[in-house]
Amino acid sequence: MVELLFTPFALGSLRLANRVVVLPLYLAYANPEGSVSGLVEEHYRELGASGAALVITEHVGVRADGLVPRMLRLDHDRYVPELARVARAIKEGGALAGAQINHLGRYAAVASPVSASDLPPTRPGGPPVRGLAKEELPEVVEAYAAAARRVREAGFDLVEIHGAMAYLLMQFLSPRTNRRQDEYGGPLENRARFPLEVLRAVRRAVGPDFPVGYRFLADEWLPDGFKPEEAVVFARMVAAEGVAYLSVMGGCYDSMALPEVAARSAQPAYMVDLAAAVKGAVPQVPVIAAGRLATPEIAGRVLAEQKADLVGLARVILADRDWVRKAQRGEPVVTCDPACHVCQKRVSRTLPAICPRWPRERQRKWRGLLREAE
Repeated sequence: MVELLFTPFALGSLRLANRVVVLPLYLAYANPEGSVSGLVEEHYRELGASGAALVITEHVGVRADGLVPRMLRLDHDRYVPELARVARAIKEGGALAGAQINHLGRYAAVASPVSASDLPPTRPGGPPVRGLAKEELPEVVEAYAAAARRVREAGFDLVEIHGAMAYLLMQFLSPRTNRRQDEYGGPLENRARFPLEVLRAVRRAVGPDFPVGYRFLADEWLPDGFKPEEAVVFARMVAAEGVAYLSVMGGCYDSMALPEVAARSAQPAYMVDLAAAVKGAVPQVPVIAAGRLATPEIAGRVLAEQKADLVGLARVILADRDWVRKAQRGEPVVTCDPACHVCQKRVSRTLPAICPRWPRERQRKWRGLLREAE
């Protein structure tokens, strides 16, 4: 089954050398104001040379009111040359390069965060969240479109819209956070209106020959949250707009704190059934599966069972940058320890991430780079 990982795959106009995709993972490696640091370049240069067919960057901000510190930015043309350095770093190693664009909505570290509706603060003592007025929505849509255009200008091969993890687009889609009384709230077709407007604007901005992917949340894992029954319907809506692929995940910030979700997320392949459900709803659209595909054998089984077309690695490849090469050679890989939260704890304090599973020499090298970044 492992050999299936190394079969080529057509993704729109692109030809992937194998079925392994490096998924977006925010590691706080950018400079505090969001510019590209040497640490960012080195990180993506390594990923580009990892053997994966496609590397998609961490989320890049589309507007100043949708950011956190050390988050890469594309809310102005001046950031294009910087992101071009990232695209080149990835491509130097032989991988294709994608960039994910995002607005954090109510999770942004700004004085007045925005969302689909008025909501309580996301943290104790934080500012209340303001619902976007209907007249403001076209400006936000245009911000996504402009950022996508800049992704293409920076030399990337595709753009991915972040529609998951309870960020702004998901805040419109979820009944938990969308309490609007206008045509953007209520039934699913209304809650889906804003994400679909963003998708259409992005596709117009980059043109028909430039692939647009979508990071897709299939289940918030909350009693009052977005559920798979609605997710498969929304998947068909997105598919009808000509999306290049759906990168499927489950869970959000609020559900991660639940003991049952924490226990689930420690299990291998814990999101794969969600990918399979979406694949069943839109068989014509390539689907990327994720969720602790810790070993080549686990990842290969996902493809063998036709639960997805591609496999996505995030913390798995952070723990072992040689995962793909080792899989090719039949060597054991270093696995991410589900009980270890060192990288997440550092990022939550806006400190650059490090992994205790790295070899000692690598830790020495990266601690030096991290000291410079901090």
